[in-house]
Amino acid sequence: MIVIKGLRKSFNGFEVLKGVDLTIPENCITFIMGQSGTGKSVLLKHIVGLIKPDAGEIWFENQDITKLSEKELQKVRRNIGFLFQEGALFDSMTVGENVAFPLKEHFKLSAKEINSQVEELLDAVGLLASKDKFPSELSGGMKKRAALARTLALKPKVILFDEPTTGLDPILQVSILQLIKDIKEKYQLTCAIISHDVALALKFADYIAFLHQGIILKFGTPDEIKQAEEEFIQNFLRSALL
Repeated sequence: MIVIKGLRKSFNGFEVLKGVDLTIPENCITFIMGQSGTGKSVLLKHIVGLIKPDAGEIWFENQDITKLSEKELQKVRRNIGFLFQEGALFDSMTVGENVAFPLKEHFKLSAKEINSQVEELLDAVGLLASKDKFPSELSGGMKKRAALARTLALKPKVILFDEPTTGLDPILQVSILQLIKDIKEKYQLTCAIISHDVALALKFADYIAFLHQGIILKFGTPDEIKQAEEEFIQNFLRSALL
């Protein structure tokens, strides 16, 4: 479970986060939604410690990570995976080598053990047959799957996704979200997903948090969100589902 209390962040005098309070439940998929430019990515980067807040707390495993040193944060990041929109794969490495990279960096494993884990992870995301391909040979959806396999290599407890379906056609979007759901259940993960896609959120989310004007305007299950009284949320739902 991740608990965020009173999180504030400004850039060049402009306050993006104005006191965010949010609990991301354990072993669930939580979608973070809202208009473009409202600070959703900024919020996610705070959770993994890539940005320091001006004020507030972020609690993970009984410690406030905003108070940790960079060295201490490195240990926390082993438990929190972060998937960027484009996957951030190493172009000069094959898919298998990309997935093996964190295993070599963080674990004392034999070549045989690394290869076994790489194949297990690639099989879990449906990419075992692409083990020897380079990122340039992959489709957009395949790159996202490869990036997910690499993130899973560190055995995180939490994975944060920044717009994982951006640039994909509707069929692939559903496929990626179904994969995330399957992986979440298989590895007992806590997932937080930034997305603008209301239909996908209503289908795959356990919970949805609406970030609006620097605060969490509403948090609830998809059914609770659909019944929300807030005018902004109803307008957002209607416009997105047109």
